[in-house]
Amino acid sequence: MPPILNAQSVTKQFGAKPLFFNISLTVEDGDRIGLIGPNGAGKSTLLAVLAGQIEPDSGELAVRKRARAAYVPQDSRFAAGFTVRQVLEKALAAAHVNESEREGRLRELTGRAGFADLDAEAAALSGGWRKRLAITRAMVIEPEVLLLDEPTNHLDLAGIEWLEELLRNASFAAVTVSHDRYFLESTSSSIIELNRIYADGLLRVKGNFSRFLEEKQAYLESQTKQQESLRNTVKTEIEWLRRGPKARSTKSKARIDSANAMIGQLKELDSRTVVNSAGIDFEASQRKTKRLVEFNDVACDVPSSEEPMGAGQKSEKRPRRLFTGLNFVLTAGMKVGLVGPNGSGKTTLLRLLRGEIEPAEGNIRKADALRLVYFSQMRELDESLTLRRALAPEGDSVIHQGRVVHVASWASRFLFTGEQLNQPVRNLSGGERARVLIAKLMLEPADVLLLDEPTNDLDIPTLEILEENLLDFPGALVLVTHDRYLLNRVASTVLGLDGRGHTGRFADYGQWEDWMGEQDELAQDKQTRKPDASTVGQRPQEESAGPGGKKKLSYLEAREFAAIEEKVEKSDERLAAARDLVERPDVAIDATALQEALLELDAAQHENDTLYARWAELTEKAG
Repeated sequence: MPPILNAQSVTKQFGAKPLFFNISLTVEDGDRIGLIGPNGAGKSTLLAVLAGQIEPDSGELAVRKRARAAYVPQDSRFAAGFTVRQVLEKALAAAHVNESEREGRLRELTGRAGFADLDAEAAALSGGWRKRLAITRAMVIEPEVLLLDEPTNHLDLAGIEWLEELLRNASFAAVTVSHDRYFLESTSSSIIELNRIYADGLLRVKGNFSRFLEEKQAYLESQTKQQESLRNTVKTEIEWLRRGPKARSTKSKARIDSANAMIGQLKELDSRTVVNSAGIDFEASQRKTKRLVEFNDVACDVPSSEEPMGAGQKSEKRPRRLFTGLNFVLTAGMKVGLVGPNGSGKTTLLRLLRGEIEPAEGNIRKADALRLVYFSQMRELDESLTLRRALAPEGDSVIHQGRVVHVASWASRFLFTGEQLNQPVRNLSGGERARVLIAKLMLEPADVLLLDEPTNDLDIPTLEILEENLLDFPGALVLVTHDRYLLNRVASTVLGLDGRGHTGRFADYGQWEDWMGEQDELAQDKQTRKPDASTVGQRPQEESAGPGGKKKLSYLEAREFAAIEEKVEKSDERLAAARDLVERPDVAIDATALQEALLELDAAQHENDTLYARWAELTEKAG
């Protein structure tokens, strides 16, 4: 079978500078391609070319005959007034699905995606549920290849896990533009980085993201060695040229031509391997106060229209309680990761911190003259402004850490060129807008950084620099993000919301995930049995299983259970190797070697039996 998609020598440019030049790639059956690259490399444009949405300036795209490609762009928007059902019914009709089969298909698709209320208005759903609906709509045509542009930007953590499972179990191929490193690790069978540092304009590595990092490092080391070798050769040839050989023979002219060619080759290599990175460096205040914010039995209510609910929850006219009984102290140096499903109140909690709204119960105490710096996921920027005015509203310079910095230098620190300074903000990409906002935040000394989804649209090199600076920031940090890698690396404490009014404090993201599983089980238990007097008023995470109910794994047991299968596999390998060793003829005739081999076999067998018994015990307890 030919490839599903075959792009050969495609070039696309906007303005004078090409985004990518003579790029060639194929998408085969079963491919799970993660498409990465720095901001501005043209990932979204290339994906749109593969989807047939944009024509390349040169080159061609061949699509396998009768192959169906589904494309989900970054923004998922639906016409006002259309329900989830109507959106999908329209898609089923457009795909010419037999009318008698449509209801069954619709129920199957929405069931897998988790939609419980098909009459919910599509445009009023939260960003994560709109993204789920867009992907579900794309699945209507049963595509051979699914093309996804930054799908994890708007999905919450549960939504990302849903998409990971969808891609891992799918029969179709997929090409996904993403900067989520855990997502790439989990779902990719190959990684393509679009980047001008590579001779072909891209590097494709078969394997997951970890494998890609290894291969990229090897490639760059090889390229560095090639550069150094070429640089030494060019240096020798330049010295020869400077001596001005008297005899301009054919041989010497050929050497001159060769030297000039090598100089040009070195110049090209040097231009490709110049890697720029954003200069992120948050400025902290010099506050000595340790306790910055205290939550005392805080509860928060919002009108249902203020934070759209997920598709599985019907809207309410009365105020909705997001959480209750929150006791929490934010101290200097604390790095808090704030997690929870869409609609659970993460952004609202940040609004409480900022003083935009008051708690329904309890109180919030703040240190005197507390300086809070806020990064909004809405990316509010005046689109009529030029980049120059967005970066430096009051002149041609800014003051950073007590020093005057010209706006052109400040812009270059965030990877903007001088030509971009007079362009309007509306022309900037999502990643460039994020860098503008980060540049503005860095000018404000902060006691507390409040970052609401700062990673959306940022490329991986910028994410890595952001991580380092958040770790080094001496003030307090409250971080809302769906990037699990960033969360696990930066957060020293996880404050979790379950979307049902409960909160909990955890050591890491994995512990919160375990708690959420317990909360789901408790919610299911409550639907099947009435609480007795002994459990009334108890916190949900403290309830025990009723008589005959499912046993619960503790946190440590859950972690053990997650890793035990791998341990069993290694134990099986050890046991097999020990048996092979005992059966080797050269060992059988050597009494000392045979005794050692038998001891190893006995130890391997004992370990194997113990692990299998423990695995069975944990499996039974987990239900």
